[in-house]
Amino acid sequence: MAEEAWLNGKLEGYAPLLMPAAHALVQAIDDLERVAGGLTRDELLARPNGAPAVAFHLRHIAGSTDRLLTYARGAELSELQREFLERENSEDSGHDARELTEQAVAALRNALRFCKMVAPDRLFEPRFVGRQKLETTLFGLLFHIAEHAARHVGQVTTTARIVKK
Repeated sequence: MAEEAWLNGKLEGYAPLLMPAAHALVQAIDDLERVAGGLTRDELLARPNGAPAVAFHLRHIAGSTDRLLTYARGAELSELQREFLERENSEDSGHDARELTEQAVAALRNALRFCKMVAPDRLFEPRFVGRQKLETTLFGLLFHIAEHAARHVGQVTTTARIVKK
């Protein structure tokens, strides 16, 4: 198998337009499981040169993916989701690296399952994001979930390499 998910061929059950997003989500999961789960508490919370800690990125991947999937379903955020958002920036949630990694991976797996269920003829239906109801499409949200996760997983990978003892 190739190290890059997109080089391993078609993923079964995904519409062709969603294949790049699915590959990016699979890659994000693989990278998180490889890099983040074994960090020590100090490594997890370290902020080299003031950069966000790995712990923040893991919480943010989990929370933002969940919130974006809510919008993809055409729903509004719950009070629990709003509370999670407020806690994402906390210095220490009390969870270890394995727990935070599992939460992030679970959210990304939910996104993969959702992508698999989307009928191609629904991809360009309008969706609305946030309290301002910013308009996008279902396709736009699913693409953003994948690229947003990839961006934060890259930061997890880089920060983990810097702080690893």
